[in-house]
Amino acid sequence: MLNRIEHKQFTVGLIGLGYVGLPLALEFVESGIKVLGFELDARKCDALKAGRSYIKHIPTARVAAAAATGLLEATTEMERLGGPDVLLIAVPTPLNEHREPDLGPVVAATRAIASRLRRGQLVVLESTTYPGTVDEVMRPILEQASGLSAERDFWLAFSPEREDPNNPDFNTRTIPKVVGGLTPEATAIAKAVYDHVIVRTVPVSSTRAAEAAKLLENIYRSVNIAMINELKMVFDRMGIDVWEVIEAARTKPFGFQAFYPGPGLGGHCIPIDPFYLTWKAKEFDINTRFIELAGEINTGMPEYVVNRAMHALNGQKRAINGSRVLLLGMAYKKNIDDLRESPSIKLVELLRRVGAQVDYHDPYIPEYHDEHGADIHLRSVPLTPESLGGYDAVLISTDHDEVDYAMVVRHSRLVVDTRNATRGVTEGRERIFKA
Repeated sequence: MLNRIEHKQFTVGLIGLGYVGLPLALEFVESGIKVLGFELDARKCDALKAGRSYIKHIPTARVAAAAATGLLEATTEMERLGGPDVLLIAVPTPLNEHREPDLGPVVAATRAIASRLRRGQLVVLESTTYPGTVDEVMRPILEQASGLSAERDFWLAFSPEREDPNNPDFNTRTIPKVVGGLTPEATAIAKAVYDHVIVRTVPVSSTRAAEAAKLLENIYRSVNIAMINELKMVFDRMGIDVWEVIEAARTKPFGFQAFYPGPGLGGHCIPIDPFYLTWKAKEFDINTRFIELAGEINTGMPEYVVNRAMHALNGQKRAINGSRVLLLGMAYKKNIDDLRESPSIKLVELLRRVGAQVDYHDPYIPEYHDEHGADIHLRSVPLTPESLGGYDAVLISTDHDEVDYAMVVRHSRLVVDTRNATRGVTEGRERIFKA
């Protein structure tokens, strides 16, 4: 198997062709390795067959070039899972309504593989999860359904995704990748596979070590963002600009890394992953109070922002009940079209709850429909001087570079800025309210 991998005589099967799976598939194809993508959404399969991208930061030209090689195929036919030599699972790992891990997509993918698993296949989970998922959840399913052994007949590993959509400095290929196998052989084989497409692979001793490493990365960010969000609230009360404080502190060349406040956490990792560890830790009678406190602070930021918006409107002798509010940005971070766990979703809900009439503008998300039971269906409205004048407040939730913030401030009655997006605006600063 190692010899075949070295000579690129193997096929990769990628389960899930979303923000993680598609970029990885393209890297393999561009390295001359055949990829068979498995995707439940037939529209994505049709798009790839036609050479079209369905993710904003992945150019259609790149997808078209990959499709033209004949090395990229996408299918909804799970019965073909027995074909590829390597199966990489890149499916969501969300939380359920009780904020507990929902391994439904991982389990479903594992069961689909199990009924077709053959000797000599490598199965790798890329989805972020708690330590023990691969050997406690996946391994029994694969072994019992197939009658094969993960120590003799097939290989099983974990290699967490490290995607940061639209990051100009790093991409799938240039971000080092952690790899941990159930056995040393599994680690070696998985490492050899990723060595074709990743600048540096980092082997660790076990699947659990790899699973824990991913959680550490995201908990580190969650805790530090919670700290700066809490400091923001403290400094606001003291009349101190937290953004000025951060810029001053980051001039220290050692011992400090800048984190920035915002209206809440978004994306599929930081708002979710810490809860995977806190849930698993309870099995060992450990309460992760520090991590849970960070989660409470971060999840409470949308309410804080709405309260600040109410305060800003009060300063103009207006109640938020009945006010027209324009939310600038629905994506969870700037310059992407990703809505996953976006704090803007919560802001829409909270603003409507206190009686505000809410519209939004986002150049990358033309339409938003709530999928959690609320009757909310909105379309992005044009951003013009005339339209801005019709709102009582403009709340900047996502600081897309495409937006002309000087124009926004110039033609708005009130701008509530949660991202410091208006820092370079000089005219009309009296209308800007930092939140």
